[in-house]
Parts: sequence; structure tokens; C-alpha cells
Amino acid sequence: MDFVTVRYTTKKPKLKNPILIEGLPGIGNVGKLAVEHLIDTIKAKKFAELHCKDFPPQVFINPDGTVKLVNNEFHYWKAKKRNQRDLILLTGDYQGLSSTGQYDLIEKILDIAEEFGVKELYTLGGYGLGHEVEEPHVLCATTHKELVKTMKKYGAVFKKNEPGGGIVGASGLLLGLGELRDIKGACFMGETPGYLVDPKSAKAVLQVLTKIINIKVSFSALEKKAKEIEYIAHQLREMENVSKEKTEELKYIG
Repeated sequence: MDFVTVRYTTKKPKLKNPILIEGLPGIGNVGKLAVEHLIDTIKAKKFAELHCKDFPPQVFINPDGTVKLVNNEFHYWKAKKRNQRDLILLTGDYQGLSSTGQYDLIEKILDIAEEFGVKELYTLGGYGLGHEVEEPHVLCATTHKELVKTMKKYGAVFKKNEPGGGIVGASGLLLGLGELRDIKGACFMGETPGYLVDPKSAKAVLQVLTKIINIKVSFSALEKKAKEIEYIAHQLREMENVSKEKTEELKYIG
């Protein structure tokens, strides 16, 4: 096995001027949730798996008892209307664990993208705030200045010097290394507390993205997950409050 290996699980699809959309695990799992929801909703078809020696040495156990080596997966969707574009959707179990691994992994992903004629890409992720967010904004960064005005039109927000530390990981590298290959694009980051998976933020990101790619999708599954996460967060807060009360009581003993 090479450092990065691509295995096609079906015949290579014939795509016309496709857009690459990435959503790998990250802060709040916002990007991964968003892309997986899009794949399920539009019924995109898997066509390739990517394995990398920089992923954790791990397999997952399937419901039938078999194992699956951790990977990233490529899916495709063919446009149904004139104002739509073919899509390549990338998601997976992990990002690379090291800086070198991340670079090698992203270069391979871009090699595949170029093979299919990708000239435009969008990366999805979360922007951790460390506190709960009622209505998450979607922050944006682009490869080209002329894209800023366009993305604002779709509801994306640009904040000066935010995110402060830049965009770390696949979502940032795909833009940076993609620009060197004359691929334009943007990263959409949904505001999120960052300490729980965040379907609400994933929905906010998708609301912006689906306007750009002219696809209508239902958000009911994400909304249901969001309610479940809100319930869990409420339970955690209750437990924290009980713990604080007990600590206060102990201060008066002795």
C-alpha cells in the first residue's frame, strides 16, 4: 500500500465541469454532517475510496460483523437541470494526523479532482466559539477577491481577521493548494460551540451552499438531530449544576 491509495469501487463516472465539495471531520463535525446529509438527500453515488497511512491504525466493525478500514470516500451526483452542475462530494472517517500527511493527502485529492476537470471547490467546516449559539452565522473565506461579493449575496459572512488562526486542516489546504492549480473556491464555516456535534450549524452551512449549487434539499433529518443534541446539552448542563450545588454544600461542612 502506498502512502495514499485510491481504490475505485465502481466505473469512473463521466462528469461535466463538476464542483468538488468537501466535508471531513472537524470542529463540531459540521462539515462532515453537512456533506453526509447532502449525499443522503440527493442520493449521490459512491465511486472511490481513499486510504492513507496517516490515518489512525484502525478498522470499524460493520453491523454484520465485518470490518472496514478507515478511509475517505468520493461520491458523485449528475446535474438534473440546466442551472445545476455535476458534483463530487468528499467525506470520510478522519483527516490526516500529521502536517506532512495532510499535505500529501490533499495533493492526492486535488489530483483526482483535476482528473475529473474540477475548476471550482467548496469546503465546509465549523468555527468554534466555545459557547452556545442560537442562530449560527456562516463565516467565509475565498481564494479570489471577486468571490467575496458573490458569497455575501448568498448569506455568507466575512469578519475581519476571523478566524484568527486561519483555517487549519483539509478545508484550508484544499483552498490554498487548489489555488496553486488555478482552482477557485470558498470555505464555509458554521458558528458552533465546538464541544458537541452540531447539526444546527451544518444546516446553516448547507442553506448557503445549496443556494450556490441550485439544489433544494429537506433539512428535516438535521433538524431532528439538532433537537436530540439540544436535549443532550440540556442534560449535561443539569448534571453540571447539580455537581456545583454539591460542591457548594461541601464547603460548609467542618
